[in-house]
Amino acid sequence: MADSRDENVTWLTQEAYDRLKEEYDYLSGPGRVDIAKKIEAAREEGDLRENGGYHAAKDEQGKIEARIFHLRQLLDNVRVGEAPKTEGVVGPGMTVTIRFERDDDEVTFLLASREETGAPIDVYSPKSPLGAAINGKKIGERATYSLPNGRQNTVEILEAVPYIGN
Repeated sequence: MADSRDENVTWLTQEAYDRLKEEYDYLSGPGRVDIAKKIEAAREEGDLRENGGYHAAKDEQGKIEARIFHLRQLLDNVRVGEAPKTEGVVGPGMTVTIRFERDDDEVTFLLASREETGAPIDVYSPKSPLGAAINGKKIGERATYSLPNGRQNTVEILEAVPYIGN
């Protein structure tokens, strides 16, 4: 069995999995049929170069196909249930408190898939630069990660406890 911190695995609650599977099933079935009908109806309106409805429908089709691709990748690498949790060790499903070294600011968040909605606190993905850097670290340890501007940022793990919900 893969480690709970396997970078290719996304842990989802049954509720989130069911919601995403339902969205995938709709988009890859009836959603594709609906957008094809919109494109065909717009195509029948005439000149495609100046047909705003046609271009809007094609743009919507591209967004639907991108979402279908994203959902398929996510659902192919999902584990349903709760990730194994060890208090004091950062991992998916943990409420984590960190301190940024540069300014001593403290932040508390849930480390989980961003597809898990409804949490009353901020959710950071284990696949984000910060999430990947702290995943598997213990209280008191430091982690350094790259910011989008290329600069390095270092944080200290202050707390890692299982998320207990609302």
